[in-house]
Amino acid sequence: MIRRVDQTGAAQADGVVIVIDVIRAFTVAGYAFEGGAKKLWLVRTVEEARALHKRQSDALLIGEVRGRLIPGFDLNNSPAQMAAADVHGRLLIQRTGAGTQGAVNATNATHILLCALTNASATAQYAGELAASIGESITLLPTATPHGNTEQNEDDICADYVEALLQGQDGASDIVKRGIDHLHNCGRFERHQAGDSDFPSEDIPALLSVNCFNFAMIGRQQEWQGVRYVEVKRVDM
Repeated sequence: MIRRVDQTGAAQADGVVIVIDVIRAFTVAGYAFEGGAKKLWLVRTVEEARALHKRQSDALLIGEVRGRLIPGFDLNNSPAQMAAADVHGRLLIQRTGAGTQGAVNATNATHILLCALTNASATAQYAGELAASIGESITLLPTATPHGNTEQNEDDICADYVEALLQGQDGASDIVKRGIDHLHNCGRFERHQAGDSDFPSEDIPALLSVNCFNFAMIGRQQEWQGVRYVEVKRVDM
């Protein structure tokens, strides 16, 4: 069984939970692992990130508040900047306004997978095999805030694509192609095209590089001194 909940229903997501954030948290996570990052710790607040940094002082702090670089953090929530950074062998502590919130709040998940367009196929493959082997359902958890009552956002498009892959639909590739065309046509990337250093235009092709990573990102709920976080590792397919 495949079902879908939104960010407000994260605590009700169960089974194998695929948490989706295309713009930009889990695209950034994918580029981090592609660059050799050892693991990620996902948190909900800046204060939690700083608390975990005291535990692991050589970790890099990455993420955003309202899309902006957090004072004292090493990197913003930009996949293009992450792709250019030296993160090999490093632990990254990530805080964002959507994706990391959904992952940490998915407290009833038996397994957590992080997904963006960049690793959608690998995520679907891993989730399908895992769910079949343990007899669990799959919950899709897109975390983007809706932009309107009827407008489809990037996380919904990614969720539709992953669901089609899980169901073995022949038209899965058409779903993602039409979705990307919709994002361009509705002006979703205008903010990135304005020359803002926190929203570089180079992020757009990085976000839309569908299935450029053949690995899943597997998370597990953890707690340390009252701080709940999700530890994430890469699993190659």
